[in-house]
Amino acid sequence: MTDRAWFDAAKGDIPQWAASMPKDADGTTIDWDWVRSLDLAHGVGTIPESTPQSIHDALKADYATRERLESIIAQCNSAFMTDFDRFIGSYRLPRALAYANRRLNDNINTLLHLGEQQHLWAVSRERRGRATIAVLKPYSGSRPSNDDQGMLDLSGEAGGTSAGNTAAENSDVKFPTTVALDDVQDRTAAILDARAERRKAQRFQKRAGDAAMARANLSGATSPGGAALPGGAAASGNATGHHPKPDWRDAYLPGRDVDAVMGIDIETTGIDPARDYIIDVGFEFMNMASPRPAGEPETYAYEQGYYAAGDAYGQSRLAFGVPPENAALGNALIAKLTGIDVRGRSSEAGYRLFDEWPQAQAGLLARLTQQPYVAHNATFEHSWFMLNVAGYAESYRAGRITIIDTLPMSRQWDPGAVPTNEHPYGDNTLDAYAKRQGALDSAHNERHLGLEDSHIMLVAMKHHLAALKAQGKGPWGSTGRAGVGGKSCGRKR
Repeated sequence: MTDRAWFDAAKGDIPQWAASMPKDADGTTIDWDWVRSLDLAHGVGTIPESTPQSIHDALKADYATRERLESIIAQCNSAFMTDFDRFIGSYRLPRALAYANRRLNDNINTLLHLGEQQHLWAVSRERRGRATIAVLKPYSGSRPSNDDQGMLDLSGEAGGTSAGNTAAENSDVKFPTTVALDDVQDRTAAILDARAERRKAQRFQKRAGDAAMARANLSGATSPGGAALPGGAAASGNATGHHPKPDWRDAYLPGRDVDAVMGIDIETTGIDPARDYIIDVGFEFMNMASPRPAGEPETYAYEQGYYAAGDAYGQSRLAFGVPPENAALGNALIAKLTGIDVRGRSSEAGYRLFDEWPQAQAGLLARLTQQPYVAHNATFEHSWFMLNVAGYAESYRAGRITIIDTLPMSRQWDPGAVPTNEHPYGDNTLDAYAKRQGALDSAHNERHLGLEDSHIMLVAMKHHLAALKAQGKGPWGSTGRAGVGGKSCGRKR
């Protein structure tokens, strides 16, 4: 399929999803007819007239649409991965919804900016629980008519306002006297917190049920004072010293036979794959045990002149763009972190968008399925690939993708990752891990570019594995695994 035909194909999958996923992540029944009505390819945001009430109403409508879309997207992964009878054949629909949601999010940010320009509100970005949200406050140059109700006086007639402080005084447009702020506040944090509380309650209920079942069938009993029930204190151990408890990340640990891997790191415009864009991808290959393949170029010039290619080969750096609306707003945080200024990465400047480039997605997927791929905090890359790379979710579910994560290697096998007050689980950032494993000089810091970060990660991993093998620890310890290890679906390694 070419151009935007895949959106029609994605909508054609709605009956499969409707049969398997009647409710969204918040327990609300999904209106699949509403989903079918959306113009996913050309935008689901509202373009208002340039009047205060129109901007307010457009923002309110866009927030409502985003909440509905994101609650559906959030449930898709669980529905797809637990669809053991394979009623759902493709992950196209969630990718199409995420595509539309990214543009919708750009529209929301544009409206927020437009409201600031017209003095409808002031925007502050604040961390609330699990999310950073846009908080709207009355414009400081105008007097709020009612702080409790969040209403902003735009008439310019109230006492105490100076000339030029209101949008009404600076425009020929006839403004209404007030615009509400309380009904255009970002509810993302509250939604995520409520969702997390429901999951927590469900986990507690499941553990309680498992414990009750164990007591009922005496599975945990041996003799008076004997073995504890599953999940009890005896199961977790209380030995002194740095002995991290097993957790779900351990599934991503490598095995004793791991060798050829591809390290990958991505840079994005934010942390949410349903709202933000991939702008930089870097990857390279390295063998953890066997010699470097003959015939590969001997050297590679990284941005950091003090990086040496060493055993790495097949390096690649890919740059991608953002829509004009996103570029126009800029992204100071990402520019400071990575050096990438999205204002120069507009599609109008010739940059291709990753989620609009099927060939780039296909090329990346081919590499991800050839051998295990390694990332630091790999669930981040995985979540982005699920909503951006055509065929990735299907390949992962079919067991054709294996993921190894150096974060649990640091957490479980690196004695330098000791818990502190600042880092209760140890300092397991890529920067800290690479420095402890001799892959990054203490005088320098992680670059936050895909290829450079992939390189120090693989060098650190190789150094770490060599030390663990010499000590008979890690994969070669009593709890280590044979084979390649890593996380994959549908098969054991």
